[in-house]
Amino acid sequence: MHLELPKMRLHSLTDFTKHYLMIVLSILTALGLEAWIERSHHAHAAETANRHIRAEIEANLSDVRLSIKTNEALIKPLIELDETVSADIRAGATAAAINQHIQARHASFKLSVNWPTVASQAWDVAVANQSASWMDDADLRRFSAAYADLHDASNWLTHDSIILLNAPSMAALRTRIELHAAVDPLEFATVLRQMISTSQEIQSHLHQLEGHLVHALERDDTGAAHG
Repeated sequence: MHLELPKMRLHSLTDFTKHYLMIVLSILTALGLEAWIERSHHAHAAETANRHIRAEIEANLSDVRLSIKTNEALIKPLIELDETVSADIRAGATAAAINQHIQARHASFKLSVNWPTVASQAWDVAVANQSASWMDDADLRRFSAAYADLHDASNWLTHDSIILLNAPSMAALRTRIELHAAVDPLEFATVLRQMISTSQEIQSHLHQLEGHLVHALERDDTGAAHG
């Protein structure tokens, strides 16, 4: 802030008072204008960040929903194979007969899941340039929770998603099946259900993530974000 004060000779107390009041008024006006400009800048930065973050969350939500739909198709062959093998075991079918059915559907015996590649650049920029701190508190809480959920879900996939899966047994069974060697039906069914459980657990996390992202994008009846 810079003020250019007028240079004038003061001849009386009245002149001094007028001059003093003029200086004070000029300073208050300048401070008020500066504060207004700063508030306007913060409001514009917050609005821009809000728009970018919302678009990023919408894109992440779209990717999550695409992964859910893709995984539904990937899990279906595993479930159908499990139903076939389980029915054979319950019916008392011989190991040779069960192995024939396994070989007929050997292509279904694979664990394949789709996980979205989520983005967080808009949120990272808003935090870095502090525009996030100028947003509406309710929006900020929802956005912050959504990105925390994205981070936690990615960590879960990396570290804990296959905790129920006996990967060595799965690899050994797949090798035997590819070589047309007989496998133990009960061992096969056990590993197969581990694969299904792992896929369904991933789907469950994706559905939870979908709900959190939808919540982050909610608005009130007036069209504005919740206050």
